[in-house]
Amino acid sequence: MSIENKIKNAVLVGIQLPKVSSAELEASLQELTRLVTTLGYNVVGQVTQKRNSDRSAAVLGDGKLKELAEWTGGTGKIAAMVEHKLSKAAQKWQDEKNALAEENENPENDSENEESGILSEEQKNSAQIVIVDTELSPSQLRNLESATGVTVLDRTGVIIEIFSRHARTRAARLQVEIARLTYVAPRLRETGGGEDRGGGGVGGKGAGESSLELDKRKIRDRIKELKTELASIGNEHQVRRARREQEISVALVGYTNAGKSSLMRAMTGSEVLVADKLFATLDTTIRQLYPETRPKVLMSDTVGFIKKLPHDLVASFKSTLDEALHASLLLFVVDSSDPSFRSQLEVTQSVLAEVGATEVPSLLVLNKKDRLTAEQMKSLRAEYPEAVMISTRDKDDLKMMRDKIMGYFESHMIDETLFIPYTVQGVIGEIRAKMRVLSESYDEKGVSLTVRATEESLSQLKKKFKIK
Repeated sequence: MSIENKIKNAVLVGIQLPKVSSAELEASLQELTRLVTTLGYNVVGQVTQKRNSDRSAAVLGDGKLKELAEWTGGTGKIAAMVEHKLSKAAQKWQDEKNALAEENENPENDSENEESGILSEEQKNSAQIVIVDTELSPSQLRNLESATGVTVLDRTGVIIEIFSRHARTRAARLQVEIARLTYVAPRLRETGGGEDRGGGGVGGKGAGESSLELDKRKIRDRIKELKTELASIGNEHQVRRARREQEISVALVGYTNAGKSSLMRAMTGSEVLVADKLFATLDTTIRQLYPETRPKVLMSDTVGFIKKLPHDLVASFKSTLDEALHASLLLFVVDSSDPSFRSQLEVTQSVLAEVGATEVPSLLVLNKKDRLTAEQMKSLRAEYPEAVMISTRDKDDLKMMRDKIMGYFESHMIDETLFIPYTVQGVIGEIRAKMRVLSESYDEKGVSLTVRATEESLSQLKKKFKIK
């Protein structure tokens, strides 16, 4: 079997709620397409509908549910978990009730909605998976799978699956596993008829505990274990962070695929993974600016953000995002060629607010300017006069970015002349490592160094070596 034949085809489902514009719906579906493609599926089509709410039993109305089922070869009907035979009068009443509910839920269920329901013979039965651009409840998930006859994933499930595949370090794998289990637990479905299982002994089920309840208990216990393990890693991170506390650090933050890793590699000369994929970077990478600066500046590349990012993932990655919380400066990196970068910037700021990083000084970086026209660049410069506009492919832009970073930090430093007697050992080496030496002179008693550094660094140096 060829690789092409193994790739599953996916059909996307989008719900346009009253406060969502057609442009916003289209942008969200385009982003979902990129997510699904990153996951390895081929998007063959989409089904959209205007709804007053996305909380109905199957998310879609009956007509759109049948259209979706045509893509997958399903029945378009939700199978009842328990069959109840109704009398003719009761069945007629139920049909009328369903029709009225459908009419009330879809005031705009006009020809615009129906025209898209005509599928070609090639499109029919072409999809093997359904992806819904919202978070589904367990019952909605079951109902859609019943009607379509294929696996159904919601946006949260897709994001968690991508995170699972891209996690590399132990900490990232633990964080993703916690989020995955938290997501899976309420969506577990009973198997084998759901009968009670007998059992006893240590770790066994209690009296009357079903297989579903036992599975949920196992998940709760596993999450507890993972959180304990993650906490121990978090303590290690705190120790390492404490060692770096006196060093200047810059954290790159922004929407996924904004170009943070490309900027990181260009500024530090490190082999950081760069890929045109969503969430290519999940683990925080810390490198020193290259060529080396005095004082030394550390740069960290953090996990990217996305709209509707599951809250459990934000909570799980809190220890990773703490790099942003403890940074000396945040660089908000955006893809300036993306028309929706403003809303992406809002998402980034919102997520960082959740971890308390709103007080950290920041600088906006309008990345990928090589994809802009001269008129677009002029307009953005007028809109964001304080921002830095760069292309990571341009060496002059990278030098300007470096100068901007150093200029920011040096604006908070002071110049001072220190006299170091020859009898004091080790101090000159530490000065050269941690401070910028502006000038130096020698006489028979020692060295006079004019340095640029923070007041705190100077105070610590004087105290440590007992110099004036």
